[in-house]
Amino acid sequence: MQATIDLAAALTYRHQQALLVDVRSPAEFAETSIPGAINVPLFSNDERAEIGILYKQQGKMIARRRGVVIAAPKIPDFLAQIDSARTLSTHPVLIFCWRGGMRSLAMTSFMNLAGIPARQLIGGHKAFRRMVCDYFDRHQWPNLYGRRGLTGIGKTRILQQLEEQGQPVIDLEKIANHRGSAFGGLGLGNQPGQKLFEARLWARLDELRDSPYLITEGESRHIGRLAVPARFHQAMQQQTSLWLTTTMTLRTEVILADYPDLAQLHPAIARALNSLRERLGNSSVDRLQQLLISEDWNLLIAELMQSYYDPLYLHTMPQRYLEICYDSLGEGASAVMETIAHLEKNP
Repeated sequence: MQATIDLAAALTYRHQQALLVDVRSPAEFAETSIPGAINVPLFSNDERAEIGILYKQQGKMIARRRGVVIAAPKIPDFLAQIDSARTLSTHPVLIFCWRGGMRSLAMTSFMNLAGIPARQLIGGHKAFRRMVCDYFDRHQWPNLYGRRGLTGIGKTRILQQLEEQGQPVIDLEKIANHRGSAFGGLGLGNQPGQKLFEARLWARLDELRDSPYLITEGESRHIGRLAVPARFHQAMQQQTSLWLTTTMTLRTEVILADYPDLAQLHPAIARALNSLRERLGNSSVDRLQQLLISEDWNLLIAELMQSYYDPLYLHTMPQRYLEICYDSLGEGASAVMETIAHLEKNP
């Protein structure tokens, strides 16, 4: 009997720390996968391309036999990698490829023959991706509380403090690996692809599926080059907005702490400033460039916030909001939770 498992059961086992193994090529895995899965590719990128060409030009049987020749010498290493990644979970290893085809079937067979209980995911990653799309098309989320405010007020820092306290936080910027806006990608490396971003967002929401409310940051639809799923973003716009306010001194300190390597980012900052010429005008950007050259970070940050960020964020200020003022980030985190507790008791 073929050892298989459907997606619903596989996700239940995932909650219980079962090991998920994505046997697709490294390129496929890099694009997207089931969050938490490890990659043990049956074929490299080039080998997968070779087999695909054989399939089209010479047929299924020739392609399969070539696949066996390529995979056979790797079997001991496959077993060792998967066995070393197993935890104390009593559940079988869950194996998947793109559509639940030959690659995951072969790996599942190897595992079971070697005495490692394994199940092939029916429908493969394609079934998971369909589920994620359906989730964002149909799901209803609990109350969302969005922290909004001007740049540098410490929204992300406060969010991190709340998450450390065990609060149900959705940190979209962390999931997207981008701080938002023209300077949001400085020093952070590449963003995930759109499908992987959505999978990771689903995974975080799934972790918090029993929470009575969620805390988010009031993001625009786009975070860097990624887009927040439309219905979830719509739910964010209908949420209760908490407008955070603090001093310019603290705002500047927060920005300096968020970008500790400013001196090494001169070229990237200069390019980002130049991208603002149409909005701010040449004279304003030239002044900001001079402040950059002189490394007058405090004045550069203050003027950039006042001339660019503040008008931008004030333009998107919600019509209805609760204002929270504070002089320190710790005070701000406490005030946010006090406000949410009051709102939950008095809906």
